[in-house]
Amino acid sequence: MVTILLAAFPALTALAAGLLAALVSPWWWCAAGPALLLAAVAAYDLLQRRHSVLRNYPVLGHLRFAMEALRPEVQQYFVERNVDGAPFDRDTRSIVYERAKGTDAEDPFGTELDLDRPGTAYLVPSMAPRPVPTELPRVRIGGPGCTRPYDMALLNVSAMSFGALSDRAVRALNEGARRGGFAQDTGEGGISEHHLAPGGDLVWEIGTGYFGCRTEDGDFDPRRFAEKAALDQVACVLLKISQGAKPGIGGVLPGPKVGREIATVRGVPEGRTVISPPYHRVYRTPRELVRFLDRMRDLAGGKPVGFKLCVGSRREFLAVCKAMLEEDVTPDFIVVDGAEGGTGAAPLEFADSVGLPLTEGLTTVHRALVGVGLRDRIRIGASGKVATGGDIVKRLIQGADYTNSARAMMFALGCIQAQRCHTNTCPVGVATQNPRRARALDVEDKARRVQRFQEATVKSALQIMAAMGAAGPADLTPEMLLNRVGPDDVRSHAEVYEPLAPGQLLTSAGSGDPGTSGSLPDSWAGDWKAAHPDRFTLR
Repeated sequence: MVTILLAAFPALTALAAGLLAALVSPWWWCAAGPALLLAAVAAYDLLQRRHSVLRNYPVLGHLRFAMEALRPEVQQYFVERNVDGAPFDRDTRSIVYERAKGTDAEDPFGTELDLDRPGTAYLVPSMAPRPVPTELPRVRIGGPGCTRPYDMALLNVSAMSFGALSDRAVRALNEGARRGGFAQDTGEGGISEHHLAPGGDLVWEIGTGYFGCRTEDGDFDPRRFAEKAALDQVACVLLKISQGAKPGIGGVLPGPKVGREIATVRGVPEGRTVISPPYHRVYRTPRELVRFLDRMRDLAGGKPVGFKLCVGSRREFLAVCKAMLEEDVTPDFIVVDGAEGGTGAAPLEFADSVGLPLTEGLTTVHRALVGVGLRDRIRIGASGKVATGGDIVKRLIQGADYTNSARAMMFALGCIQAQRCHTNTCPVGVATQNPRRARALDVEDKARRVQRFQEATVKSALQIMAAMGAAGPADLTPEMLLNRVGPDDVRSHAEVYEPLAPGQLLTSAGSGDPGTSGSLPDSWAGDWKAAHPDRFTLR
């Protein structure tokens, strides 16, 4: 045996040397390396317990995750048509991009929409159009209790906080607002130096966290509020009750995201988790809400004060109206946020299922204020997917005095609807706190785009009004908006949503009793009777 081994030793040595040479040879690794790698991946897939598809289909199962990652981009760039993308279709995004760049926002060959589809809205043209106004209209915000009214533009920047947006995005929006003479809502994240540096007008929004005017335990601080409200750039103050995309839900800002700048702006300790509750501490009843709004106006030195909500219960809003009447106190403006409104992050169930869309919410608020005789004291703003001149005209007909836009303003900044706002990986530097990504946004260029978009869109709205025979917003009527409610049924907005006469809810004719001349619809009569100024409950 020893003799045989000794005789075979040179051959075994040569074989070992050959194998060793092969192992160190790059050609061997080029041929065998991928196979070994796939074998390792397959072994891992078979042993791991997290993904069932990988245990049943090792290696090949990874294709599912790769395709899932690529799906949004494939859908947006290769699958969706011009008119069926969501939340905003390609045509809408394109018109914003073109107006922001100052190019012609025009399309050839006609509409791609199915105009016979139920739910389609039509603006009614006139056989006697009017000249297009050369002066952009303004809306005076300021009721009886306001001593420092503000003239609002027809289109303004809706609520987006510093923190949700990058510092450069906030600066570009405010600079655009300054150049165009319109207002920027700060969002509930407080007033930062990026809001103040350019010098544009601000609507200071205050949410349940009272950021920028809170005590150490998170309550409302009247002294800090008065100091901030006294700033010259703060034109109006807005109390946020609820947001369209997520009404009735609070928020949590994790401690690691509460850096020095965010902590300073929001008035919270650096590095500590901050919780925004779903409810306000300053009121529990409609009467307390109305009284707090009056207190805010006093602390703000007479500047306009309002509140924002996504409408849910008509009965609850009527309860607020009753409190206004009994206290003889009204807000100067109310912003109605539709359920189709945007957000940086929200649970899908809330975005899809909670709250009324803007048409229903706006119409409810407008009719309620008319019915209680307070409409002439309160201005209404509308926010929720406002992006074109047609959107503005539609909302004005439905009861708004002016409109706000958030996502369309983001498009003007360069947003490509990647929908990564909540990941801090925004590819264009708009919705991120990553300095490397934010540096891609040029403030000067984007400010010009924001200003151009707002001006062109308002001019488009005026052009549409003129084509409808209206010299301005005051000439618009509910009969100028038609809605296709069925395959062969088209009705005006006034027919779909029966209007209330001024003060109708307060008169004896508005009792809702059967057979009473001019009685309210049963639903309004029941809600008005059940509404109470000292409770929000629906029971």
